[in-house]
Amino acid sequence: MTSLSKCVLFQRIARRSLLTPSRNLSLQEYQSKALLQQHNVNIQKFRVLDSDTNKTALKDFHAKEYVIKAQVLAGGRGKGHFDNGFKGGVHLTKNVEEVFQLADKMVGNRLITQQTPKDGILVRKVMVAESVNIVRETYLCILLDRQHNGPVLVASPAGGMDIEKVAADTPELIKTMPIDIFEGVTREMAEEVASFLKFDGELKSKCADEITKLWKLFLEVDAVQLEINPLVETDDNQVISVDAKINFDDNAKFRQKEVFAMDDTSESDPREVEAAKHNLNYIGMEGNVGCLVNGAGLAMATMDMITLSGGKPANFLDVGGAVGEEQVKAAFKLLAADENVKAILVNVFGGIVNCATIARGIIAACRSMELGVPLVVRLEGTNVGEARQLLHDSKLPIREASDLDKAAALAVKN
Repeated sequence: MTSLSKCVLFQRIARRSLLTPSRNLSLQEYQSKALLQQHNVNIQKFRVLDSDTNKTALKDFHAKEYVIKAQVLAGGRGKGHFDNGFKGGVHLTKNVEEVFQLADKMVGNRLITQQTPKDGILVRKVMVAESVNIVRETYLCILLDRQHNGPVLVASPAGGMDIEKVAADTPELIKTMPIDIFEGVTREMAEEVASFLKFDGELKSKCADEITKLWKLFLEVDAVQLEINPLVETDDNQVISVDAKINFDDNAKFRQKEVFAMDDTSESDPREVEAAKHNLNYIGMEGNVGCLVNGAGLAMATMDMITLSGGKPANFLDVGGAVGEEQVKAAFKLLAADENVKAILVNVFGGIVNCATIARGIIAACRSMELGVPLVVRLEGTNVGEARQLLHDSKLPIREASDLDKAAALAVKN
């Protein structure tokens, strides 16, 4: 596996909770705005249009100017283009009739940007928001930070741009404040940050109010990151959160059911969606050797060994430490459904995992489907003797290997 491929994969894995494997919760912009609105954060008025929406949707929505934004989970929408030749996923107009004309050119067509696949992403909805006259753009973020062992507040008067570039080029424009989890964001902290963001007088108080509301939202929805970029000052002396990005703690899904019910899976890999239903951590790749492994580190090592043996891994699949037989069967179905998979390698080191459970799951999966590709199994650890006996007694065409080197070589050879 190349260094770049490993880097990208590590980034994707890092964005997930490996203790309870699942997809990342994905919210469209209008959904994030709705959450902010529910928690009394000051935002632009907005509506959502789709292919089933008629003109009455904007009957009670009046604005001097409207901004129409295609709703896809990708950046660079303004500079993108559609497969029907229409340019731009973000438009401004003062004519309400033109709002519908613009929406018609977006909904049902694929938007292509630098951050989408080559064939683009199908636009199912557009957000119509009240355009505001922005005087200044600032940046505000609350996130859980390992270096500080808790939440921090990050602010910059240089908003509306890549915050990583601001931090690299002008670090003096970044302010980071650790938040005491028991005290929370105090009024004194909120006003200090508002001053750093160069809000004065009445605007300073308004900004402090918004920061306090955002902290409350952060806590109530179990967020791990709440990024407002930009947090703006308008020409009518308002402080408004124009755009928001919210990441959530997957481990809090049981108490954030309403939030997680908004998850938009329309742009996700269907295999990842299916894997998440069975608490499997799956990432599709472009190789031909399917992998079923327990533990993220072992999965990465397994993919490296496949590559060193001359093959290419077809996926990252971590079944986790509490895997059961049904999950193993579900994992096999995922691997078998991939037409690119020419062989399957199971590599399990049983610590918490019982190797016998894995063996039973493998046997049940093989008997319930036509696998159609060679299967190589390497098991070590807890109850490995019983597991090997189960595989032997099954009389199934399973190739066993005593170590990872041999297992990877067998899988690639097949």
